[in-house]
This record gives sequence, C-alpha cells and structure tokens, in this order.
Amino acid sequence: METIKFIVEDGSMVDFYVEDQTRVNGINYLLVTDSQEDEAVALILKDISDESQAEATYVIVEDDTELEAVAKIFEETMEVQIEKE
Repeated sequence: METIKFIVEDGSMVDFYVEDQTRVNGINYLLVTDSQEDEAVALILKDISDESQAEATYVIVEDDTELEAVAKIFEETMEVQIEKE
C-alpha cells in the first residue's frame, strides 16, 4: 500500500496510507488512514494546490455536504474493489 508523508501545521511529518483516490469536478481527493490496523482513523483529503505548485497541498474535507458526497463515491469504489478481489 502506498504511503505519503504530510507536513502538518506544527511542522512535523505524518505518514498516511492511501486507500483510494478519486477526482470530482476537477478536484482530486484521497481517502487515507493513519495506520493499517483495524482501528485506523480514516480521512478524506482535498487537493487545494494550483498548477504552478511543485507539490500538492491537501486539506481535510470538513464541509458536511462535500464530505458526504465524496465519502459515498469512495464507498462505492471500495465495494467494487472488494468484489473484484
């Protein structure tokens, strides 16, 4: 499983495991977890960087409407992946 490193607000590095990714209305989203254990915390991150930036900038999706819509897409894609395995 792919891991990515994030620099959080206090400047420390945090590793996340990328579970899935999708693009909605031209915006990239990542479904990440903080560990590979059963009790992992899952987050949906939104790419807010512009094309001129060398590295992507992600924020946690906090808007309830946006979160529900993107979570539903991830639920559907994850179900398809599980069925294929």
